[in-house]
Amino acid sequence: MLRPVVIVVGIVIAAIGGVIAYRAFFLEPSAAGVISSEGVRELPDTFRVVGGIVLLIVGAAIAFTAALRRSRK
Repeated sequence: MLRPVVIVVGIVIAAIGGVIAYRAFFLEPSAAGVISSEGVRELPDTFRVVGGIVLLIVGAAIAFTAALRRSRK
């Protein structure tokens, strides 16, 4: 009975992490700008990208292990 809840919670955590990483990498304003002789280059917010990817991996791992775990006898 608890197993489906853990699977859904893991999927939700993974989805939230994916959205955070995607928004930080592609949509949100950049955290820094690098000015060089070639021009100005914007850098994404690295901490939000890494945090989102970590949430994605942890949520997927929770859902995967809950889905594969067999009852011990």
